Amino acid sequence: MSEMGADQEGIDGVRMTWNVWPRTKVEASKCVIPIAAAISPIRSHPDIPTLPYAPLRCKTCISLLNSFCRVDFAAKIWICPFCFQRNHFPHHYSMISESNLPGELYPQYTTVEYSLSNPGMAPDVAAPQSIPPVFVFVLDTCMIEEELGYVKSELKRAIGLLPENALVGFVSFGTQVQVHELGFSEISKVYVFRGSKEISKDQVLEQLGLGGAGRRAVGGYPKGVQNGFSSSGVTRFLLPASDCEYTLNSLLDELQTDQWPVQPGHRASRCTGVALSVAAGLLGACLPGTGARILALVGGPCTEGPGTIVSKDLSDPVRSHKDLDKDAAPYFKKAVQFYENIAKQLVSQGHVLDLFASALDQVGVAEMKVVVERTGGLVVLAESFGHSVFKDSFKRIFEEGEQSLGLSFKWYAGDQLFKGHQSSGDHWTMLIFGEVVGFLTIEALQKGPSVADTVIGEGSTTSWKMCGLDKNTCLTVFFDISSSERSNPPGTSNPQLYLQFIVSYQNPEGQTRLRVTTVTRRWVDSTVSSEELVQGFDQETAAVVMARLTSLKMETEEGFDATRWLDRSLIRLCSKFGDYRKDDPQSFTLNPCFSLFPQFMFNLRRSQFVQVFNNSPDETAYFRMLLNRENIPNSAVMIQPSLISYSFNSLPAPALLDVASIAADRILLLDSYFSLVIFHGMTIAQWRNMGYQNQQEHQAFAQLLQAPQDDAKLIIHERFPVPRLVVCDQHGSQARFLLAKLNPSATYNNANEMATGSDVIFTDDVSLQVFFEHLQRLAVQS
Repeated sequence: MSEMGADQEGIDGVRMTWNVWPRTKVEASKCVIPIAAAISPIRSHPDIPTLPYAPLRCKTCISLLNSFCRVDFAAKIWICPFCFQRNHFPHHYSMISESNLPGELYPQYTTVEYSLSNPGMAPDVAAPQSIPPVFVFVLDTCMIEEELGYVKSELKRAIGLLPENALVGFVSFGTQVQVHELGFSEISKVYVFRGSKEISKDQVLEQLGLGGAGRRAVGGYPKGVQNGFSSSGVTRFLLPASDCEYTLNSLLDELQTDQWPVQPGHRASRCTGVALSVAAGLLGACLPGTGARILALVGGPCTEGPGTIVSKDLSDPVRSHKDLDKDAAPYFKKAVQFYENIAKQLVSQGHVLDLFASALDQVGVAEMKVVVERTGGLVVLAESFGHSVFKDSFKRIFEEGEQSLGLSFKWYAGDQLFKGHQSSGDHWTMLIFGEVVGFLTIEALQKGPSVADTVIGEGSTTSWKMCGLDKNTCLTVFFDISSSERSNPPGTSNPQLYLQFIVSYQNPEGQTRLRVTTVTRRWVDSTVSSEELVQGFDQETAAVVMARLTSLKMETEEGFDATRWLDRSLIRLCSKFGDYRKDDPQSFTLNPCFSLFPQFMFNLRRSQFVQVFNNSPDETAYFRMLLNRENIPNSAVMIQPSLISYSFNSLPAPALLDVASIAADRILLLDSYFSLVIFHGMTIAQWRNMGYQNQQEHQAFAQLLQAPQDDAKLIIHERFPVPRLVVCDQHGSQARFLLAKLNPSATYNNANEMATGSDVIFTDDVSLQVFFEHLQRLAVQS
């Protein structure tokens, strides 16, 4: 990765595939890798100032005052870098001077946060009291007693971690849906809904006795909300955690597995779709427009009512990738359509769906993907509710301090979330662009002139609404250079371009914040020299953007051949930026700014994002959801895992992701994001089994065994979802978790060339070396 790409995030949380931009649409298309930005909207940084006043807007293009504006201190005027409009400072800025600048004009503060009273309110209006976070737990009871015991235990722990003022609701479901009235503490009071048919929002409100409660009061708050809490009608179902902890714990103690009889050879009747629909209706009636989360804990596939993914007959398997390709999954499209409707409802209400699925079989993550992604929800897929992947991940949601995920809620996305302009001499041309946001959380709010013709993901707008964000959320925006740009004589064009990202959100404390990030990059005439363009290439960001784009194309374009498309793109890139003599593969060299990119593409071709064989649709959907929302370093590890080697002869050091890195006297730690593998070489495993680490004279060996364990704990401590930890030995059955990720430089075809103690991979896949040889040959062809 180029140095320029390595420190791009900084205070702004913005990384781009190209850090200098070609001036024309034609030159941009020749770059092969799309011009895109990966944005972490609320990534925390100690240097971001919080300003306790409202921002100033340009009266023409409505961009906000920023450190790139030119200021005339004598006339008290600021000039917008986007449209060159001259704007007067209001009277409360009268004291500004070169030595007395407001925070947003300091050159180092390219990102600032404003503490707002309420979007759209006048600056002098008093801020309402912070609204507490809201959590509605939706629990599946169609599971064995042991699994239900695990999940109840974790729920009790979670309730104990909640802030005292957090509002809590509880819904359980099996064959039917039960909404528990926590405010009625004398006895357990439950409202039951049939799970076999779709229930409208109005029916939910009527049965719960909340008709009319969903109408909004003036000022953007729900009717009856006072000091952050609702009227008595609503608090029957949503109570502060401090008030209902005992009631909820008692309820969980009494809760049993679903008692509806299950015929032999059949699946349990599970109405997941109706349960989520009822929970969405409940929140819509109680707290529309307020940050709230539905946490669904699901232990199996939906077999009853809307959202069904498989029949109850166990002889019918859950749909596979092959079934989806052949259109032989009879429930799939109808279930996706149902969840799309729930997604629209939740997005309009501003609420989030988090999905925790724990089962050995599929549970319908592929169908529910649309509602989780569009609401910005979290997703965790595990084998059991007793597994650390679920338990530790679930706990992380409610923890505070360094472990906190920094969950923030929707407010609205501002007037223009993404905007950018090209400044050219005496005139300006709008270019953007904000054309695609990376596939998550989003509802397009409005169209405008600054949008590209090509739509990728959620396009045709420069404003988006998001229901949920966390500090690692990373969105991708694709940019399209305008083809209508007026040509300028050399030397008259402004060499700088500016982009401004505006995000308004409700933080975990219930306060509304407006984060404004303004970044600048340089235009370059790549027809004259491509050296500046090359130096501005960020290999890691480019690999992640290509992976996200490939995943989107595989889901939306019928018959899309991902491997061929990636190969062709890589060949075109190497032909454009490689240094070689025509038809001479031996002469081919790549600039160091591109040298890692082919290796990223090699691993992407082999990854679970492209190769769906041996993965269920649920697993593929899960992997892609995390790829689309995680930050660049984490996403890069998903594509190309990291490998660390531990041995007596050296300190822990990075190792090649190659089967040649395996040695009998070495321990390897593989981090593929979703799993961590501690792999013991054959000799190390034998010594450990003989107990040498317990002997005083072999303390060095004990330390060697402990070192990868300690490093793995550090990784687990920082990551969400918590990765699966696999500890295995060379030639053991679980060694496959490591071997599947390594470059097969040694296979059964050349096993005789391998050193003693190393390993081979039984595969016909090409190795990285063969891949490079083919790439060189094709890139230099006339």
